[in-house]
Formats: sequence, structure tokens, C-alpha cells
Amino acid sequence: VRHAVTTVIGEWLLHLRDRYSYFHKLIPLLLGSFTDEIPENMKLARTYWEKIGLQWEKENEDDLKDKMDFSVSPSHYPKGVARPGLGCRELVSRNLSKIFPGLCHDITDWVESTRIKASQLLYTLLLHAEDHITQHMELLLRTLYQACLDEESNVVKNCVTAAELIGTFVSPKVSLRLITSALGKATKPSCIMVLTAVIRGSPKEILQPHLTDLGNTLSQRGVCQQSEEVFYTEQLLCCIQALIEVCQEDCKEISLQLMKVLVTIMAVPSSQHLKEKVEETMSSLAEVQQLDGFLYLYKQHIIHLMEWVSVSHDCWTCYSPEILQLEVIATHSGPVIGEALDNFILILKTCLQPNKDPQMRLKLFTVLSQLLQQASETVNSQGLFPSYLETLIKDILAPNLQWHAGRTAAAIRTTAVSCLWALVHSEMLSPEEIAKVKDGLMPQIIAAMDEDSKIARLMACRIVGVFLKVCGRQFDEDKFTKTYTGKFLKRLDDASSDVRLAAAHTLTNWFKCFKDSDVKSAMENHIEFLYQELLIHLDDPDQNTQNALLEVLKEGSVLYPELLVKEIEGVVHKHRTPAYCNQLLHHIQSARESA
Repeated sequence: VRHAVTTVIGEWLLHLRDRYSYFHKLIPLLLGSFTDEIPENMKLARTYWEKIGLQWEKENEDDLKDKMDFSVSPSHYPKGVARPGLGCRELVSRNLSKIFPGLCHDITDWVESTRIKASQLLYTLLLHAEDHITQHMELLLRTLYQACLDEESNVVKNCVTAAELIGTFVSPKVSLRLITSALGKATKPSCIMVLTAVIRGSPKEILQPHLTDLGNTLSQRGVCQQSEEVFYTEQLLCCIQALIEVCQEDCKEISLQLMKVLVTIMAVPSSQHLKEKVEETMSSLAEVQQLDGFLYLYKQHIIHLMEWVSVSHDCWTCYSPEILQLEVIATHSGPVIGEALDNFILILKTCLQPNKDPQMRLKLFTVLSQLLQQASETVNSQGLFPSYLETLIKDILAPNLQWHAGRTAAAIRTTAVSCLWALVHSEMLSPEEIAKVKDGLMPQIIAAMDEDSKIARLMACRIVGVFLKVCGRQFDEDKFTKTYTGKFLKRLDDASSDVRLAAAHTLTNWFKCFKDSDVKSAMENHIEFLYQELLIHLDDPDQNTQNALLEVLKEGSVLYPELLVKEIEGVVHKHRTPAYCNQLLHHIQSARESA
């Protein structure tokens, strides 16, 4: 049937006496066979069309004389596509205004097969119309925006291919102005799809003068942050990839704007599966600028990116997308964040005040803790982080370690203690700097030992252990013994074996600091009490805790060995097993003999 229809239409267009009056009705029917499933029908339609074009060209030779003699082939044309003859092109161009409205209506028809056929015909018509598309751009774009959201993938595919022809034949002054105007009004993923297709169809040299405007448009918050839908962010990423692919080294002038968009995409929670593709796109952007990798892009733009993300940081809440963008910049830039500490610490200082949104503070402390765990590869890559220590202690950690009621406040204190542990454990601070931390935060750390959170208690014990190990001589020994050791003894009763072990290790460090102390003789009664308590805990059900306490008592036995032997002999019969007491007695005896 389709073969017969093609033959009849072809014959009418060639021989019908009044065919000029029916061109706009018959041309779509013949061109529709260009995409027929049967190759024989396609070939028949193309053969007829060539004859029709040549005949029309001959009949209108006087009108077409200038075009036949002086027309120049376009410098940019779709690869692998044969250009239709002049007569064929003119026939479509002169009848397009009559064909186009009906075609656009059919592309959005409720019948699926009609939409598919209309989208196929659209490509064929645009290929013939070339720059005559320009006068129909508004209707064409409106239709494409709607059709690119079609549920039928073939409709979308055909429309995207047709949109590429806009880039090929229509001046960017017209096409990009109309598309960017639509992006500003109501950004839909289909607008981005059409823009991507136009970019892919455009020659590099024609796009170059419009790159800055394109970059600025895409990096506007109203465009790149318009939606967190996966489909939208995927289309946005495709658009950036198309720009880099087409414009190559010219993208250097909009490198910052493209980085803003890529950071925004990576920061969208629903787009985590795109992270690898975003990194590949960043690497492509670096490559066209002759850079060795995307870290060099961050190095090039880190200050501007930090300024961009922090424009409104004083007003952030936990829902602000800028927090996620800051996280991406801080954690994804690796050692480069160490070059932007002025901006980074200022943001933290402002946003981590107790009057700010609690959930936001929780998120930022988590980011800071993550960075401090690899400080030499992140915030301290330039060795400058310790110079911000005073701000970190007084303006960031101290206010957030203060006790406030509520679960969120407790969670913030826990993350703040975790940050402090990462800081003192990172080995980037000198003993003098550790002492500064101790002097500024010791009361808050001791208070954290009574937190409900196991992590807070554990970190607090470990932090004091580091303080004692690094700067134990600088403690007020009398105050520490009378005030703080009771806290550690209490933690030996902790429900968590990890906390009990950490408390034991801290007491070991305390005994190491104390053994050559001038005030040792004045502390005999207190140490006797300490021996008694530690011997009780030496009978702990957990073997690891028993081993840790054995080490504590071995270290402490140096102070008053006779006193400890007396205490051991008084309790050994009460223990479940005398093994640990016997080991301790043997250790004391060996120490005496070697002395």
C-alpha cells in the first residue's frame, strides 16, 4: 500500500496539471516515505523526489538563475548526508509555512505512530529548508521543547537530531538568544536537550563569539540549580560535554562557569551516580586547556569557586544547596583546598556559630572532620592550617562544645569532639600547638567524657591521652590527679569496651608523666586509692580490658611498688583468676632485681 501511495504521489507531483496548487499537501506525503521501513519504498521516494526537484528547477529557471550561478555550498554540513538538489530545497522552503503548523500539531498528537512519523518528517523538512528555518524558529522551538519530553524514545531521538540542524543552519545570534531566553523563563530539561543538540550541530568557529554568554547562562543559579531531578542534571551534564566536545580549547574562556555547573551537578544528592561522568567531564575540560588533570582546574579556580559558593553564607540553612557545593569543592579538590584557607575558615567561623541552623552545623563539622583525617593531603597541604588554630579553637570548636539540651546539640558536640580528635591525631601540630589546644579546650573535653554518645566519650579519652603523651609535663599534676583521674576511673566502668580501653591507655600515659614528678610524695594517698580501683577493674570480664589495665598497673608500679604489692595481696583471692595479679607481682619483683 505504501509503495502504491508513493508511486501515485510521485506521479502527481510530476504530471498533475494543477500540481503547483497542491505542493504543500503532496510534498509531506512523499517525503514521509524517506524513512519507510522497506528500503525499496525509500529508494522509490528519493528517485521521484530528485526528478520532481529537477523538473521544478527547469520550469523555474529564470527565478533561480542567480542561485544556480552564484550559490555557495555551506561550509558546515551534517556528516554523511547528501545535500538535496536546489529544486528540492526550494520546493520545501517555499511551501514550509503551509506545511509547518500542521506538522508541529502532529508531533504532539495523542497517537504514538503519528508522533513518530511527524518527528521523522521534521528532520527531512529542516534538512531541505536550511537557513529558511530561521523565520519559523519560535514555533519550531516550542514544538521541540514539548516533543523532547515525549514518553516515546523514537520521538525524542528524531527531535534531537532535527534540533542539531538548527545549529547547522541557523545563526547562533537567533537560535541561542531564543533558547537562553526560554531557559530564563521556565527551565525544563527539554530546553537543555534542545540547547545541547544545537551546540552539537554548530561549527566551532560560529559558536566561539557566544561562549561567554552561554557559560554565564548555564552557571546562573536559576539554571544550574533549577531542579534536583536526575533527568535534569543528566541533560545539564550532556550540555557541558557537548560544549567541550565542540569548542575544545575555546572553552578556556568559560572554564570557571563550566566548573560551577559541574560542581553543582556533583552536589545534587540524587546525582551521585553521575560523579564518575562529572569527573570525566572535568578531566576533558582540563585536557582541552593542556592541564594534567581536574585538580589543576581547581587550582586555577579555587578562590573564585569559594567566593561564588560563599556569597550568601551568612544566611545558609541545612537546605541551602551551597553547603553541598562547598562540600564538593572542599573534599573533591584534594590538596588545593589548602590554598583557600582564608575563605574556607571564614565560612566555617560564620556558619558554625551556636545561633546557626543545627543541622547545617552538623553537616559542616562532618566535612571538617573528613578533611582533618587526611590533613596533609587536604587542608594542610601547604602547611598553613596551624596558623588558623586560634580561630579554630576559640571561634569554632569551643562554642560548639558547650553543653546545650537536646539530641541535635549532643550530636553537634560529638562531631566537634571528633573534629578535635582528627586535629590532634593528624600529627600536623607541634607540641606547642597541642598545648594551645589543651589550654583552650581541656574543661570541655573532660565534660565530654560524660556524654551519652559512646563516640564522644571515646574521642575525649583519646584526646586527653594525646595531651598527656605530648605535653604531660605542662599539666598541673595536683589538679589533674585530684580532678581528672576520677573521670577516667569512671570510664573504666563504661558500657563500651572501646571506651574502657581508651581510658586505660590514658591512665598509662598519666603514670608515665608522673613517675619523675616533684609532687609524687604528696600524692601517696591518692595513688593508693588509684591502685585499689585499678585492681578492681583488673578483674574485668573483657580480656582486652584486663590486658590494658595490667599495662596501666605495670607503668604505675614504679611509683610505690611496695604499696602496690600490699594491695595486690589483699585482693588476689577475690579475683576470678589470679593470673593477672601474679603477672603484676612478677613484674614488680623483676623490676626490683634489675634495679
